[in-house]
Amino acid sequence: MDNALNVLVLVEFSDSIMEQLKSISPRLKFTRKAAKSAGDVPGDVWAEVDILYTGSILPEPDAAPRLRWVQSHNAGVEGLLAQPLMASGGVLLTSVSGIHATTMAEYTFAMMLALARKIPTMFRYQAKAEWPSDRFTALLPRELRGSTIGILGYGSIGREIARVAQVFGMEVLATKRNVMQPAATNEYALPDTGDPEGTLVSRLYPPEATRSMVALCDFVVIAAPLTSRTTAIVNADVLSAMKRTAYLINVARGGLVDEEALITALREKKIAGAALDVFSQEPLPASSPLWELDNLIISPHISGNTSHYNESAAEVFAENLERYLNHRDLLNLVDRTRGY
Repeated sequence: MDNALNVLVLVEFSDSIMEQLKSISPRLKFTRKAAKSAGDVPGDVWAEVDILYTGSILPEPDAAPRLRWVQSHNAGVEGLLAQPLMASGGVLLTSVSGIHATTMAEYTFAMMLALARKIPTMFRYQAKAEWPSDRFTALLPRELRGSTIGILGYGSIGREIARVAQVFGMEVLATKRNVMQPAATNEYALPDTGDPEGTLVSRLYPPEATRSMVALCDFVVIAAPLTSRTTAIVNADVLSAMKRTAYLINVARGGLVDEEALITALREKKIAGAALDVFSQEPLPASSPLWELDNLIISPHISGNTSHYNESAAEVFAENLERYLNHRDLLNLVDRTRGY
């Protein structure tokens, strides 16, 4: 077929997923390859590929002259953007942003409730087989209803967090790069989730006003992409503006937080506590002072984990394949100037 498109899949999709993808169009010719590096893919395969589905592997620019579109298996694309292939604008890049929204929102509220309801403190008393004499004070909860949540980054994850926050009776504030465009555009979202029109936020703030926003919040959730402009957006200055009774939760990337400043803020009880799923160095070294803090919950970068990840990611890929074949705008198209 003269107008066939060669699609290379470098992720271990199941046979059933591959069959679903193949059913989209006879024009699509799929190759599924187990690879740990670009060198594991034969040169003749790279030379013929038109569309690539990948986790972190990209070819050298001159190895794949026909390549026009890369679909990432992840939401964060900073690793792909750093590779030589993406230096020019000749290859489109899309992500699976949106498939993590519900599971990461659930993780976020699990951490918020654990911190607000003093669950780690309860576990410490349980480990000692001790019934605290001052239990009404030591375990005094902060109720989510009536509190204010600030979301740094109003993408698919932030929008789903906002939707759930409304159910808890919370006021929602958020930062967004373009506050004049609250609605989501060409972003993948599961049905009946999120805030596609941007109507659930009491107020949107530009990133430059992060300090002003967090000063009003009882919970601050980081859900922004990591770019050169967002590195260490939560720094000592921002932490100093937070309420001493407020909690910080990071489900995005470790590089968004100045960890030294956060360690100081937690040690000195400048904020009430935090929950971190991501870190500047992963796995988190055993020598990190973060392990020693009793007002911090640590998880090993699993907030986006789900038993149906591949199936959900394949849904985005399938939708984009149909759009590509029909010359329609792709979902989750990455803007290189923004970095997401």
